[in-house]
Amino acid sequence: GIPMEIIVGKMFKLEIWETLLSSMRAGEVAEFWCDAIHTGMYALVSRGMRRIAEGRDPLEGQKHRCGMGNMFDYHSTGYDDLDELQRTPQPLIFIMELFRVEEPSAYKRDTWAMSKEEKLAAVPVLHSEGNRLVLRKEFGQAAEKYQEAVICLRNLQAKEKPWEDGWLKLESLVTPLVLNYCQCQLELGEYYEVLEHTTELLQKHNDNAKAYFKRAKAHAAVWNEREAREDFLRVAHLDPSMAAAVKKELKQLGERMRKKHMEDRKRYQGLF
Repeated sequence: GIPMEIIVGKMFKLEIWETLLSSMRAGEVAEFWCDAIHTGMYALVSRGMRRIAEGRDPLEGQKHRCGMGNMFDYHSTGYDDLDELQRTPQPLIFIMELFRVEEPSAYKRDTWAMSKEEKLAAVPVLHSEGNRLVLRKEFGQAAEKYQEAVICLRNLQAKEKPWEDGWLKLESLVTPLVLNYCQCQLELGEYYEVLEHTTELLQKHNDNAKAYFKRAKAHAAVWNEREAREDFLRVAHLDPSMAAAVKKELKQLGERMRKKHMEDRKRYQGLF
């Protein structure tokens, strides 16, 4: 449901599309038959577009190599019909509608269309916009800004070797953005989303007290008492300056759990 943007001259994987679109007028719908010699990369292009449509990162799970190299690693695009097309390339028919043509730099680029320098420049801007939205308590929009900044950095990380200097430098920028994103999700009541992202973060950085704190609050919200207590105590051990906050959270957790047990007891007494 979202129009695709192609920047002509930027070596899009399916080069024939640039040729086709350049022959069209704005508002026109056209059908093109393309020989297999021009469609060999379609499976990889379609895989990326499908992942975007599913709300996933098109580079998710890729190793530090080109798209074709990743194909050799995993032996699949993740979609049966595309795998078959990859095995037996064939002519394809493309039906295209050209919505509009814009001058270079006349629009806000999606992160995938940005150069490395543009992505790095966009990150602090997105971070600042997210912070401003948080102050206005617009947590959903703020989370989107933080997430967009993380995607920029993850795309850059995919081109670096894990745990080497370039990768680590980018990771240091990712961590506070993920924590800010998780705080927004806590405010929105998306507790399982917080559990997922903080756990992933702690698998890489098991000494991050703030990540444990946010995960503990999420555990407490979904009644995982033991896990919440363990995470809160880990926070106090890692960062003694947070001991007072941990004590307050543990007290609130105890009160909530006692209240829940009393309500459960009354409910079960009524059943029997």
